[in-house]
Amino acid sequence: MTEHAGTNGGDRPLRIAIVGAGPAGIYAADALMKSDVEASIDLYERMPAPFGLIRYGVAPDHPRIKGIITALHKVLDKPQVRLLGNIDYGTDIDLDDLRRFYDAVIFSTGANADRVLGVPGIDLDGSYGAADFVSWYDGHPDVPREWPLDAEKVAVLGVGNVALDVARVLAKTGDELLPTEIPPNVYEGLKQNKALEVHVFGRRGPAQAKFTPLELRELDHSPNIEVIVDPEDIDYDEGSEAARRNSKQVDMVCNTLEQWAIRDVGDRQHKLFLHFFESPAEVLGADGKVAGLRTERTTLDGTGNVKGTGNHKDWDVQAIYRAVGYLSQNIPALPFDEQAGTVPNEAGRVLLNDSADTPAERFLPQTYVTGWIKRGPVGLIGHTKGDANETIACLLDDASAFTPAAEPDPEAVVKFLEDKGIPFTTWAGWYRLDAHERSLGEPEGRERVKVVEREDMLRASEPNKV
Repeated sequence: MTEHAGTNGGDRPLRIAIVGAGPAGIYAADALMKSDVEASIDLYERMPAPFGLIRYGVAPDHPRIKGIITALHKVLDKPQVRLLGNIDYGTDIDLDDLRRFYDAVIFSTGANADRVLGVPGIDLDGSYGAADFVSWYDGHPDVPREWPLDAEKVAVLGVGNVALDVARVLAKTGDELLPTEIPPNVYEGLKQNKALEVHVFGRRGPAQAKFTPLELRELDHSPNIEVIVDPEDIDYDEGSEAARRNSKQVDMVCNTLEQWAIRDVGDRQHKLFLHFFESPAEVLGADGKVAGLRTERTTLDGTGNVKGTGNHKDWDVQAIYRAVGYLSQNIPALPFDEQAGTVPNEAGRVLLNDSADTPAERFLPQTYVTGWIKRGPVGLIGHTKGDANETIACLLDDASAFTPAAEPDPEAVVKFLEDKGIPFTTWAGWYRLDAHERSLGEPEGRERVKVVEREDMLRASEPNKV
């Protein structure tokens, strides 16, 4: 077996491919570089630009979260790391191809689809997945350029941070969001938004909401949004009280909601209602379109969970956004758990047969996962660091037994892509696109204006093309 410098003193670095250049993939590259093993890392990204959900899944009025990009930049600036963007795994390159050029492959493809909500009427016209709406307002090149915003009363199903983002963007005015990086088509769409009431529904109570305290409080910072909580929705059982005692964040969320429930309702033009103990039972329709939402009132059962009461209420809304979780998509050539939306794995090693006795039969060789494709779309961005460290530790433990790549020269995969005629972007190209977007924002005093069209992103990424 050919030796690697990274494993036992051979003549070259360990060659690693990471599929997905969002935070999870970049944290994996960082963990590799912080190890004692010499590694040469290529990050593959389906989009022409890196950063994944930081660029295409975080609301534009969250510059604090987008500041994480600064830390990710430092990783991608390292000479051991190379970005290969605009490459679609499964179409432009497959697992067999990657095995030719790399000693190991890590998948960090994240989750960008909407989890299904199985209630009658959920497929009516005017019922949307939150992930699709987020992709639209974040300028994702693969979604339509226009979004229907003609509903005056809107429901958002879910009580996580994505639900808050969706509700906040729907409740704000276009002009309020203009100073952010939203592209022109999104601004024009939001200017036409007719929403005056946004109703956010949670099946359980305040102590079970998945908001972070900072995200929740930000709702109240807008001069155009009146946040309203019904005092009857402030209720706790023994399980809820225990959750408050055990988590400072849960307690802070509950305190904020309690303060909002007892205050007088003001006169801000857009109303944002936070409803608890309302479980979506049916989306009501007329002429094939959303005409309302029916919920069942729930009550706490003592453990922090809820049970239905049999009492239903119909809400007058004309659009519904389900924000009940993201879902990862199947990765070609890898096993996939459709129910969990993850690749089966043990500590990041891709699992083929959990009843097999030997590692060769148990695991897909030299193949790993990290981030949401590994553990599901839960937790905050920073939680993927722990995932990455665990996965990289397993990879390094296995490295001495790797079958070496047949063509490990870093230029071999570049020639492969060029011979196939695949227009790929690079880290230097990101710097050019970044500068171009900043130049678009400068005349208006904005930090940047995001480029939407894929072809425009590719053109801006090339030398001397802008």
